[in-house]
Amino acid sequence: MKTRVITAAVGLAVLAIVLAFFNTVLFDLVLSAVCLIAVHEVFTAMGFGKKQWYLYAVAIPFTLMVMLTTTQVARLLVLPVSFLVVLFFNICQIVHLRTLDFGKLTGYVYFSGVIIFCFYSLIHLKRVLPFELYHYDAVYFILLILCFAWGGDTAAYFAGRAFGKHKLAPLVSPKKTVEGAVGGVLGSILAGVLLTGAYMALSGHYDVITLQVRPRHYLILVLLGAIASVLGILGDLFASAVKRQVGLKDYGTIFPGHGGILDRFDSVMFIAPFVAIVVRYFFYLF
Repeated sequence: MKTRVITAAVGLAVLAIVLAFFNTVLFDLVLSAVCLIAVHEVFTAMGFGKKQWYLYAVAIPFTLMVMLTTTQVARLLVLPVSFLVVLFFNICQIVHLRTLDFGKLTGYVYFSGVIIFCFYSLIHLKRVLPFELYHYDAVYFILLILCFAWGGDTAAYFAGRAFGKHKLAPLVSPKKTVEGAVGGVLGSILAGVLLTGAYMALSGHYDVITLQVRPRHYLILVLLGAIASVLGILGDLFASAVKRQVGLKDYGTIFPGHGGILDRFDSVMFIAPFVAIVVRYFFYLF
């Protein structure tokens, strides 16, 4: 537990530093690097190694292109390049018929797509809420995503230990309970409300965000937090199911006591796109 707490504290400090450079390309580069590490964790989890280096090599430029595209011309390249990448994987399956397992290749491609979708959602928030017009609104929503995910995880852990009796998904994650899941939902909602209250207080003094949060917005946050928490649980269970099938305890060791990038961001995988979609199409209508 001590190692986990220390690692979490260091991780939050690093997060604060990264967010301090939110309005620079460094923020995009750090997210891209984290995304690539997570993709490599999947690459390793599927049992691939030096002999299959080409599978990861093609993911590097593709991921950077998706994560760092800012101009209209660059965005027009995403579709044709995506087609070429898919075609490349199909050719690899044909050429390496006897040595390349289709199930593992499919798992690697699909899981990597989910990861890129997740981390791109964070950059997407920065793009649709430019700093010049919206100040730190995008930072608020990024932190809201992390609060929903990690606040829910923490609450679920303690609620499960205190009240857990009914198994949620015993074959996938034996320690998760229904009571813990309920606690996780409440924890996500509470974390989101507390973050919003803190940001509103700061904004009153320093003009941090442009969004004017009224009482009805807190009702939206409650609903948003509840749905996000369920999505976080699904992301966690999905990552656990993959680990079960490939025989892994953790995806990596980059975070002592916590595991790899995916072990920390599994609950973020589906929350980030969901919140980004809600913000993009609904939130500013109120």
